Amino acid sequence: MERFVDYFEHIPSLHRSLILVGGIAIFWLIESAIPLFEFSYRKINHAGINIFFTITTIVVNFLLAFLLLRTSDWSIQHHVGLLQWLSLPLWAELIVGLLALDLVGAWLPHWTQHKVKFLWRFHLIHHSDVYVDTTTANRHHPGESVIRFAFTMLAVLITGSPMWLVFLYQALSVLLSQFNHANIELPRWADRMLGLVIVTPNMHHVHHHYVLPITNTNYGNIFPYWDRLFGTYYEMPNKTIHYGIDTHPEPSEHANISNLLKIPFQKYRPPVGEPTRSEKQLRINGITDSVN
Repeated sequence: MERFVDYFEHIPSLHRSLILVGGIAIFWLIESAIPLFEFSYRKINHAGINIFFTITTIVVNFLLAFLLLRTSDWSIQHHVGLLQWLSLPLWAELIVGLLALDLVGAWLPHWTQHKVKFLWRFHLIHHSDVYVDTTTANRHHPGESVIRFAFTMLAVLITGSPMWLVFLYQALSVLLSQFNHANIELPRWADRMLGLVIVTPNMHHVHHHYVLPITNTNYGNIFPYWDRLFGTYYEMPNKTIHYGIDTHPEPSEHANISNLLKIPFQKYRPPVGEPTRSEKQLRINGITDSVN
């Protein structure tokens, strides 16, 4: 266990890059062999857009990485955070730490981005992809990358995680995000078995359905427990899913890098099914029966 910890504490940048590139390559091959949907698209062109946003995500995280290191060092030095207050064996620290990092660093920001209009403007670039595959995993506007990084810092501070655990969490997050976005469908038995431990493609594809309220379900990244715990879990047949976002249906909007970068600063378009201001007020006043 000590050797495992030592590896992730000093994991070379090359190895972290290989995890990213290797994951994309492996799941790309798998989904090409057994795709869920036979998309009528040029896979290379589609990947080019998503790889552009993958690179911007890498750049943002690289430029801000020193803040993550200082946050972890500070929490350990000042004995701040969940893991610093508990006296756990290493294996338990790993499990508790990963669960807490996933909740605060992934599920919470994802849920928040769907609930806060300003944050949703950035996150919808991820949802605008009408051909969800493994490259979609890192399709994040640079602004969203900054937002997610801030939540990761918060998660490290709350958990008091050492850097070896943070690096492990990030590696798992990258791989599992590539896996659960991949254009594949697991057999029901495999989905049920794996779904007890991790978020599967069958579960996450539902989140990419193009309309509310289904878009606001299945926020999980690594672990599937939070959606079940907070009542945001939903199932539907994968073959009936329609990817994309109903506010930006045109290729000129969702398949153009220049426009994707501008979307957060364009006039807000409410999704179909989002309650209007007057409907929200009626709900606050308890007159929901009048809305429809």
